[in-house]
Amino acid sequence: MTENKNRKNGFGDFTKGPMSRDRSPSLALYRKVKQYISERIEKGRWRPGARIPSEHQLVRTFRVSRMTVNRALRELTEEGVLVRSQGVGTFVAEQKPLAGLVEVRSITDEIVMAGGEHSCTVHTLEETAATRSVARALGLSEGDRVFHSLIVHENHGLPVQMAERWVNPAVAPDFLKQDFERTTPHHYIQEVAPIQEAQHFLEAILPDEKAQRLLRIGPHEPCLLLLRRTWALGQVATDNRFIYPGSRYRMGCRFEPKSG
Repeated sequence: MTENKNRKNGFGDFTKGPMSRDRSPSLALYRKVKQYISERIEKGRWRPGARIPSEHQLVRTFRVSRMTVNRALRELTEEGVLVRSQGVGTFVAEQKPLAGLVEVRSITDEIVMAGGEHSCTVHTLEETAATRSVARALGLSEGDRVFHSLIVHENHGLPVQMAERWVNPAVAPDFLKQDFERTTPHHYIQEVAPIQEAQHFLEAILPDEKAQRLLRIGPHEPCLLLLRRTWALGQVATDNRFIYPGSRYRMGCRFEPKSG
């Protein structure tokens, strides 16, 4: 009866076999849970984006403590195999989008190239007075007008980047008129003022309260901070701050070393 009931829930023979396959006491219980989940993912039983059984269901299935199941799920999440969303559930991780370090690409392109589905939410799109640090970064005077945007980009509904930009109005005068839920700031700026030069700095950080809220992550989630400044039309065009949850994104590049 239990097996049939679980078949109706879409878990197939989940209650039959995971513990009986390997009863070796040398294999810790949480490793058995990890092994079973990993095998189902590797064999394609649970596809990327699929929701896996809850902690309660796993506890009942494996007849182990909640602490044991939690450790298995936590380690698989840290390894990038699973993604956990508080109050929603645990899902098989999508292939992480890859951000290039020696090139400037749109977040939309990065997500699509990784087989994902892009969406975004525009939280801020405004004209504001440049602070001292923003003015210095853009080569302007403190108090000069600048454009400011804050957009969260998502892959299959899961936030993967918090993008904050300060834009020189001389380079992109119609920046505030754009619908950035249909296009991206990168695409628009490339159309009106193609990037001539870019500067990248990468840091490892813990998220502040704003990043935690907008990216839906906890205070101890390691994040990647990419600081990017771009030049166009012979002047500084943008000053950017991109925050990526480390468990959902990766960065890298491929290049050919110069000889000699």
